[in-house]
Amino acid sequence: MTKQTTVLFLICAFLLSSCGNSTTGSSNSNVTTNQFQQSKEEGKVPNTEVSKPNNIPSTEPIPAEKDPETPKTETDQAAPIELKYHMNKNYDIIPNDEETPKKVVLLTFDDGPKEASMINSMIDTLDKHHAKAIFFVNGYRVKENPDLLKLIHDREQIIGNHSWDHIVLKKKTETEVKKQIEDVQKAVKDITGTAPVFFRPPHGGGGDVGKKVAKDNGLLYMTWSNGSLDWEMKASDVNKTTALIKNVTDQLHSGSNILMHELPWTIEALEALLVELEGRGYSFVDPRSIELEMR
Repeated sequence: MTKQTTVLFLICAFLLSSCGNSTTGSSNSNVTTNQFQQSKEEGKVPNTEVSKPNNIPSTEPIPAEKDPETPKTETDQAAPIELKYHMNKNYDIIPNDEETPKKVVLLTFDDGPKEASMINSMIDTLDKHHAKAIFFVNGYRVKENPDLLKLIHDREQIIGNHSWDHIVLKKKTETEVKKQIEDVQKAVKDITGTAPVFFRPPHGGGGDVGKKVAKDNGLLYMTWSNGSLDWEMKASDVNKTTALIKNVTDQLHSGSNILMHELPWTIEALEALLVELEGRGYSFVDPRSIELEMR
C-alpha cells in the first residue's frame, strides 16, 4: 500500500512540473507576441539587430596609406645663373671663354632709391628689353624708403652697395669705412633677405681702404668704364636725351660698365639708349653672371 502511494505521489509531481513549464513558455511567448503586436500598432519596427562580438574583425575598408611627398630635386628649382663673365682692372666686363658673347654692356644706376614712379618706369623699360641692372643704393635713402628697396628686389633687379652717406671714403679711417659699407649690407639684408655682392664707392673714391673693406665683406669693388654724365645735367637743359646717348656711345666698347643715376632725364632717355645699344649689336649682361673676383 505504501509503495502504491509513493508511485502515485511521484506521478502527480511530474504532471504538475510539466504544467508549470508549459505555462512559463506560453507566458514568455505571449509577452513576445504582445510586444510585437504593440509595436506594430504604434507604427514602430522592433529592433532585430544582432550585436556583433567584439572579437570579429570589421569589414570596413582600411584607408590606404599616403605616399610621402617626394622632395624636390635641383632640376625642379630655379637653375643658378652660370658665371660667364669677370671684371678686369679697368672695370670692364670680360667673357670667361671665347664662346661667350663679348659685345655686352653692364647697366648700373646710382644714388637711389628715391621715387617709386621713377623706379617702376626704369624697370618697365629694362623688362621690355629683357635687361638686368645693378641699382647701387645709399643707406640713408634705404632707411627713408625701405618700401622702394623692396620694390627693386621684388621686381627682380639687382641691388648694390653705394655706402651709407655718399661720402668720399678714401679720406676716412678704416673704422668709418667699415661702418659706411657694413651698415648698408645689414639694412639691405634685413629688408630683402639678401645682402649685396657689388660695391661702388661714391664719386669713385674708395681708395685702398674701400677696396679692403669691400673684399672683407665679399663684395666686388667697381667704379665704371663708361660715364653717361647724367649727373652734370640740369632740369633746364635742352636735348638731355640726345646728350646722354651721345656721351655713352662716344665711349662705347665691349664690356662697357655704364654709370647712370636715378634721375628724371635718365629715365626719359633710357628707352632710346637701349634701342641704340641693341641697334649697334650689344646685349645686356646679367650682373649675376659676373664672378666676384676681379682678374
